[in-house]
Amino acid sequence: MTDEKALRSLLEAVANGKVTLDVALDSLKDLAYEPVGEFAKIDHHRQLRTGFPEVIWGPGKTPEQIAQIMEVMRLRNSVVMATRIESAVYTELQSKVRGLHYYELAKICAITPPSIEPQFGGEIGILSAGTADLPVAEEAAITAELSGFRVQRLWDVGVAGIHRLLNNRHVIESASVLIVVAGMEGALPSVVAGLAHCPVIAVPTSVGYGANFGGLAALLTMLNSCAAGVGVVNIDNGFGAAVLAGQILRTAEKLRLASSAS
Repeated sequence: MTDEKALRSLLEAVANGKVTLDVALDSLKDLAYEPVGEFAKIDHHRQLRTGFPEVIWGPGKTPEQIAQIMEVMRLRNSVVMATRIESAVYTELQSKVRGLHYYELAKICAITPPSIEPQFGGEIGILSAGTADLPVAEEAAITAELSGFRVQRLWDVGVAGIHRLLNNRHVIESASVLIVVAGMEGALPSVVAGLAHCPVIAVPTSVGYGANFGGLAALLTMLNSCAAGVGVVNIDNGFGAAVLAGQILRTAEKLRLASSAS
């Protein structure tokens, strides 16, 4: 019972006498969270609070634990997602979880409906500086798409060949919010923000030579951007960038609906 429409429908059924209080109480008893064995507590209430369901962080969990969590979550969510899943772990999960799909580059495995249509207006443009940044960029792209957002990808447009970016200005101009993923010196988000009319979410990656310090150099460059309108997430955090972009679009949609109603 994590969907707002389903919760409203249940409450209306109680009010109309179609559902007894005992049945309603049984439906809501795990609203806050539900234990899975002795190793996890699933936050079913998160989608009601934030608009996004809980997502499984793969590293540090055994395939058996991930499988059990996914099976509990699939009863209440149309999409169940686990991040940072290595291919060997996915191979083990295949025999434990039916209907599991694997996005190899993004290292995301998910239970999904046959098709996912965009549920929100606007478009998230996702840019990567180099091919080596694609795992993080694809993590952002797949997360956004599975969450019901429309995504436009533009890969390998780093500042070392700036004409590649300038020849694709239409991606920047059509986006409602931009996610820009870069390693090395991390300059791309500043350049993009100087061209964009929308929020820019910068994602530093751990790609780079020794003085990159595992992404710290790119992170500091992005934090020190002279271009306005740049927000920065943690190193390699494509997932977090996608959720932030989604929250921006959801808030814009909420404000638009409120304005139309007034």
